[in-house]
Amino acid sequence: MKLGNYNTLKINRKVDFGVYLDAGDGVEILLPGKYLSDNVRVGDEVDVFVYKDSEDRLIATTEHPFAVVGEMAYLTVSQVNEIGAFLDWGLQKELLVPYSEQRQKMRKGKTYLVYIYVDDTTQRIVGTAKIEKYVGNLLPKYHRGDKVDCIFYKQTEIGYRVIVDNAHYGMLYYDEVHGEIDEENHFAAFVKGVREDGKIDLTLSDKVENRVSALAERIMKFISINGGVMTITDKTNPDIIASTFSCSKKDFKKAIGALYKQKKIVIGDDKITIA
Repeated sequence: MKLGNYNTLKINRKVDFGVYLDAGDGVEILLPGKYLSDNVRVGDEVDVFVYKDSEDRLIATTEHPFAVVGEMAYLTVSQVNEIGAFLDWGLQKELLVPYSEQRQKMRKGKTYLVYIYVDDTTQRIVGTAKIEKYVGNLLPKYHRGDKVDCIFYKQTEIGYRVIVDNAHYGMLYYDEVHGEIDEENHFAAFVKGVREDGKIDLTLSDKVENRVSALAERIMKFISINGGVMTITDKTNPDIIASTFSCSKKDFKKAIGALYKQKKIVIGDDKITIA
């Protein structure tokens, strides 16, 4: 049984207020009746999230928290008291971030990036805003083109620094981003390369050939709906290209080059037309 994570557990016995699940080694965990369907039976297996209630008793739920132990998420503070801040993480019992685990004093209503873990001393699920302790400790083993999970960390002069797979630092350079980054939710990205210092260069698009092919289709559609003529060329300001096609000027030039080779367009000095 994994505390702070999802488990598939067998129903041992039914009681008036729910069922008890077999967690192994003679341990039973209550799954309250409000999370049960009417047709469950002893011996059935159920998928549950296991955590501790306000009295430190193991309890199960079919609800899904915003993140599990070993993951990061942006969570909002619901209340603050003498022991720390309590954050809404999608369950009835809120997540405690003790004062010792806060980078700055957390305030009610504010949202913070936290890492969720099990405290070795108390065996309670808690959060920390000091995420640096849990990032960059392992050598990343990725290949170019691998799809990874990212969450925003901070904005820099050269791009967006992100956390990759809850464990590594990554960088999305500004020329790889066309539009807004969702700073409070996880998003997918693709590995461009891993540097010697273990940091990962990322892109929001998959393989170049797939990206350019999809862009070429968008360009053809754009030209068609504009009477077969487009005044955006490879000499156009990159910002206009980015706002129109959500792409870099480099990819734009590759796409129109591919269309030209396929004899689908004619490239003029100040316009592109359908062949």
